[in-house]
Amino acid sequence: MDIEKYIASGILELYVSGSLSEKENQEVYHAILKYPAVKAEVEAIEQAFMNLSEAVGNRENNVPFSTIKNKIDAKVVELEQIPQRNKWIAYTGWAASVALLVGSLWLFTENQQLKEEIQISNTTNTNLEDQISKANESAKKMKALNAILRAENIESVALEGQAIAPNSFAKVFWNKKDQLAYVDVAGLPAPPDGKVYQVWSLTLDPLSPTNLGVLEDFDADENKVFMLTNTNNSQAFGITLEPEGGSDAPTLAQLYALGVVKS
Repeated sequence: MDIEKYIASGILELYVSGSLSEKENQEVYHAILKYPAVKAEVEAIEQAFMNLSEAVGNRENNVPFSTIKNKIDAKVVELEQIPQRNKWIAYTGWAASVALLVGSLWLFTENQQLKEEIQISNTTNTNLEDQISKANESAKKMKALNAILRAENIESVALEGQAIAPNSFAKVFWNKKDQLAYVDVAGLPAPPDGKVYQVWSLTLDPLSPTNLGVLEDFDADENKVFMLTNTNNSQAFGITLEPEGGSDAPTLAQLYALGVVKS
């Protein structure tokens, strides 16, 4: 076998790129085992393919096209040294290899873009499903609240805004039988960081406040209706702004809403 002619034929590039038939692959494999020069050439071609693949495929390296072109031009110069009678064979093998590599890289890029589009689509769908789920839960909660608030034994107490927030308002729906108070605070501004609203049951003579609880997760509750236990014989209700965790006594300077029970 003319080893130089065999190497120059381009069959080794086709072998590395996986473009040969099973029979041809076997022939090249036996040549690799038999001739060290063939083995060395195959290893050099594999390394060249790997370098070229990394240059094109690695987005983070951002390798310019001129670098890739230089690699191909170097191979063309090498082919120019081959005798004329064998040159067309070598060009054919090299061109087929480059075409296969470029095609593979194009498919890789398209596949990556498709994966990204699918991921974005899945994320969008997940967000949409979450929004629908939250909307459904909110609708169910509002429906249940409407049923509760329309019950015959519910007493409605309007709370007006005070000096610190005169445009604010709130409402307490008091179910004396079940000893529950539903506090609607949609008319109050969102509390600042580190602060919470606290609801108080009041007796007026003498003035005596009883803590009903703090309104946790104000922003997370879309309906802004909170259920609190009220076992007191309330004559009024007040809402103050307190440090996170609540206070033992209301901070009157931070009184946002106050309302008197009519009956």
